[in-house]
Amino acid sequence: MRLSELCRALGLEEPAVDFELRKLAPLDEAGPEDLSFLDNPKYAHLLTATKAGAVLVAPAFVDKVPAGSAALVSDEPYLKLAEASCFFAPDPMSEEGADPVIGEGSRVAEGAYLGRDVVIGKNVTVMPGAYVGDRVRIGDETLIHPNVTIYHDCEIGKRCILHAGAVIGSDGFGFAHTRDGRHVKLYQLGRVVLEDEVEIGANTAIDRGTLSKTVIKEGTKVDNLVQIGHNCEVGPRAIVVSQVGLSGSTKLGRNVVMGGQSATSGHLEIGDFTQIAARGGVTKSLPGGKVFAGFPIMEHKAWLKLNAMLSRMLKSDRKERE
Repeated sequence: MRLSELCRALGLEEPAVDFELRKLAPLDEAGPEDLSFLDNPKYAHLLTATKAGAVLVAPAFVDKVPAGSAALVSDEPYLKLAEASCFFAPDPMSEEGADPVIGEGSRVAEGAYLGRDVVIGKNVTVMPGAYVGDRVRIGDETLIHPNVTIYHDCEIGKRCILHAGAVIGSDGFGFAHTRDGRHVKLYQLGRVVLEDEVEIGANTAIDRGTLSKTVIKEGTKVDNLVQIGHNCEVGPRAIVVSQVGLSGSTKLGRNVVMGGQSATSGHLEIGDFTQIAARGGVTKSLPGGKVFAGFPIMEHKAWLKLNAMLSRMLKSDRKERE
């Protein structure tokens, strides 16, 4: 839609320029035909360098919008982004596009669904009950087990294994909140990319990016019942154990190990070769090459000493009461 149309739909003042909007995009990825936004001051440094055609911003950041970008001013830019996102959401049952292209030696079981413009490589196996949405790409020698769901526009690399019930590309948990308490859906317009030799466990959910992509890098292994939020970046060769939860925009470095039921807050980074013990609660970015445990998170040796100290205090208290 045209920028002027969108401004009228959102109740915003129309800028002097007008053009056809192509998509919504992050500040650092947006081009001259894209709409972006700034809500979190943490990312204000990206605003001055953005190439976006138009940017939703609060009044405090208007003078940081580059000369080549139109400023769409709102007290609630994130809410306006959510309201705009519905205009760019794809049709979930589109009949447009070509029939699937299936590579040599690939087998697609009866009862599996392939959407429009799907491309499947060589020697791929898609088992019964699998759903492969529109414009999905699947690389050579990948195995898709029964009842796997791959939403539209996702990309699966070569020699990947997706176990039963895995969901790739479901919506990230994104809502803007009005002042009277309503929750306005922010349509998730990105995708998921699994690089080569990634294995995803049964009933694991990997959310698509909000405007960009969620990436699981080559060689990473993800266990059953894991939740990976929108815009996360995992790997390469990370190990993510059962019931781990990664909040949105978490970045795990190379060969990170997340123990069972450990979790992260959003928008943080965990360095290469870091290990998080089971049930560790990560609330801040962590350096690489160390082992951490507990909540709040601390180095594993400190956590052991703390628990030993607490144990001694309890024993001493018991003896005093006796």
